[in-house]
Amino acid sequence: MRLRPTPRPPLAALIFDVDGTLAETERDGHRVAFNEAFAACGLDWHWDDATYARLLGVTGGMERMLAWWAGLQPKPPRPEAIAAMREALRPVHQEKTRRYADRVALGHVQLRPGIARLLREAHRVGMRIAIASTTVPANVETLLRLTIGPEAPGWIEQLSAGDMVPRKKPAPDIYLHALEHLGLAADQVLALEDSHLGLSAARAAGLRCIVTRALYTEGEDFSGAWAELDQLGEPGEPGRGHIDGRPWQGVVDVATLREWAFRPDW
Repeated sequence: MRLRPTPRPPLAALIFDVDGTLAETERDGHRVAFNEAFAACGLDWHWDDATYARLLGVTGGMERMLAWWAGLQPKPPRPEAIAAMREALRPVHQEKTRRYADRVALGHVQLRPGIARLLREAHRVGMRIAIASTTVPANVETLLRLTIGPEAPGWIEQLSAGDMVPRKKPAPDIYLHALEHLGLAADQVLALEDSHLGLSAARAAGLRCIVTRALYTEGEDFSGAWAELDQLGEPGEPGRGHIDGRPWQGVVDVATLREWAFRPDW
């Protein structure tokens, strides 16, 4: 007798990455803010588009600066030198965070199609919402407040971000942190990401993951993603891609996610 697959539990929460997933924050947001901070702090560093694309292989703003600095040294720096440089770069990182907020306030960073709609709907129907990101919490709150409204940060039940865990993506730590604080098992939750590193982190935490390809991640390998889309879609502007390898086109809403999540074969 052939046994039927055990149905999955109902979808209880969504965990969102931020940079590249909620918004195209990198090229005209973070990258420009880094360059402005470097100049303001007297550093002769400048990251052009190609350089920044390469540095995105390092997750975390502080870690990115340290990787850049280490690459300028004649030989690999010793741990004590790295620790000292981390402290020296803290004011630069703080200046960068302020300048990023300024760019969001000036409208240089906008949410991706479908994000505001899905967040509003999830909040309205009681779907729990969390964040799992390498960016600092202030950047998340600034983005939501200035693109959706002052009420939006309050929709996030769990904000797991920045240095709350010792290892950044692709390690699963930030997702495990979010799951622990939500009090949920991985099969009750869906992750939304934009990068191979983020997908790897989500999968290592046992999560199914929807990937919406972003500006800097278009050509990455998303093998193992539950769905790979160009965007979540809006009425009149559907998202397109593949769900479990099958072509799909439409608008990703809570009802759609619940339907997909309940299927035992996905």
